[in-house]
Amino acid sequence: MFDAFFTSTVAVAIAEIGDKTQLLSLLLAARYRRPAPIILGILVATLANHTVAAALGLWLAELVPATMLQIAVGVSFIAMAAWALIPDKIDPDTTKRVPDFGAFIATLMLFFLVEIGDKTQIATVALAARFHSIFAVTLGTTLGMMIANIPVVIFGEAITRRLPLSVIRWITAGLFVIFGVVILLAEL
Repeated sequence: MFDAFFTSTVAVAIAEIGDKTQLLSLLLAARYRRPAPIILGILVATLANHTVAAALGLWLAELVPATMLQIAVGVSFIAMAAWALIPDKIDPDTTKRVPDFGAFIATLMLFFLVEIGDKTQIATVALAARFHSIFAVTLGTTLGMMIANIPVVIFGEAITRRLPLSVIRWITAGLFVIFGVVILLAEL
């Protein structure tokens, strides 16, 4: 269970750097300037979204033979490495189009929707399929999201000026390749 939690935390914290939901965190922080409700909205949206994704991963693990599933998970991590190299963009008007329900509700709605089909949600599906644990994977991926997004909400633009996202994307891609290769080698 610790392996599932730790791997999920690290994989998602790394994958989230420079991701569109991290950019959304920056936009929400700039718009509302109230970190606590934004952080709480990210937490609730991520728990909901990643619980569903982990359940899907567990369901897939029951349908697909174990060896085939592990190979698919390994290949999906390598594919996520390539995806990590493509810079995410988010429309700056995203937060302007949402009715002003306040920082918490706006964050909850936007994060849940933007996370659908995102790298971190797909990673959650793959991790749950690999580890067969909705609980450990959901907690780990949610912690990874919080590790990556809380500093952005609190420190905002100062961070983005100091972190070269292109270098971080390459590091992220490299780590996904390592995860993928380790999973594939375990099947040989």
